Amino acid sequence: MAGAVTDAETTSFLSRAYREHGARIHAALVRRVHDLELAEDALQDASVAALEQWKDERPRDPAAWLVRAAFHKAVDRIRRSRLDATKRAEIEALEEAFDPELSFDPLAEDDRLRLMFLCCHPALPFESQVALTLRTVSCLTTVEIARAFMLPEATMAQRLVRAKQKIRDARIPFRTPDLDETGERIDAVLAVVYLVFGEGYAATGGAALVRDDLCTEALRLARLLVDLVPSSGPAAGLRALLLLTDARRAARVDPAGDLVLLEDQDRSLWNREATARGLAEVERAIHLGPSRHPYTLQAAIAALHARAPSPAETDWRQIVSLYGLLREASPSPVVDMNHAVAVAMVDGARSGLALLDAIGAEGELDGEHLFHAARADLLRREGNLAEARQAYERAAARATNEPERRFLARRIRELG
Repeated sequence: MAGAVTDAETTSFLSRAYREHGARIHAALVRRVHDLELAEDALQDASVAALEQWKDERPRDPAAWLVRAAFHKAVDRIRRSRLDATKRAEIEALEEAFDPELSFDPLAEDDRLRLMFLCCHPALPFESQVALTLRTVSCLTTVEIARAFMLPEATMAQRLVRAKQKIRDARIPFRTPDLDETGERIDAVLAVVYLVFGEGYAATGGAALVRDDLCTEALRLARLLVDLVPSSGPAAGLRALLLLTDARRAARVDPAGDLVLLEDQDRSLWNREATARGLAEVERAIHLGPSRHPYTLQAAIAALHARAPSPAETDWRQIVSLYGLLREASPSPVVDMNHAVAVAMVDGARSGLALLDAIGAEGELDGEHLFHAARADLLRREGNLAEARQAYERAAARATNEPERRFLARRIRELG
């Protein structure tokens, strides 16, 4: 596409290339330079060059352009460093391996799987495996990753730096592990896909509630993992959970982009094909076992919502039972919160509030807007409007996503 363009158009074009292909660009580059930090730095250099050179002419294949440019920037960085024998050999190996006619297939997934398994190396602590993979493969920001772990941003930044240093110092090879090695890494890889989808389905910040690119990416990676390890029940359970949850994506926001609660969604907008595939995958996950794995249990809960023709016909008693099993399999304050909400649907708002107040006394969820929003909703149902308003205000003060803020502000106005 020839012709001079404005700075804003160039920035937008580069941002779109990153949004659509960023993770695969990074993975392809790491495969060529075998260094996570060098790949990140070189890609930043290539982006600066792109903002200047693309003003005159945009490349037909921006992803391939970035991979090629970043590769040369990586070689330049090595050349500028102290040229001992090791570095000279590294440059020679890089240049020998480089294909000047390099093309970039946006559908090629092998690089991304290799990079996921590289970052999820058992030499790293589990939390660091997951965090590093989220940052490197899925290009989530440190803020978004910190939110997923409920940690301060500075703590997460330090954890990421240490993980990358460990990868570099241990010279961990960039390759897909043998099948007998996947067992010790698959849990972390699945956790990454789970968290990527979570960020896509409810974005940490911004003007949109849902990030379609992350939802689609997580679904694709879940499918690839099922293909890679077809005998894994947890992989099947995760894919089922993502399919069933994503089937509701179109109904999750209204035409204005505002949040629509599950109980208020137009169920005719739910994707029937995705629902059918998700229900079938739940059955497969249960058959493969273990049936009480956290992803399989969450998928079973999603299946009960999917099968209900209307909110009133939802089998909440069974959902309460499944949350009880989930609390045993994967105890966490968030699971306890969801269990409390389900109990309220069966035994009344007062019962749910008692459980939520007990959770709140621990203080772990005080910074989470969803906890205060859930408590506000039950207080509203109980008729305690003054306390409900206060809880909604606490939720609004903690929400970072614009559609959620608007929803909470509307609830506050409704209470007068």
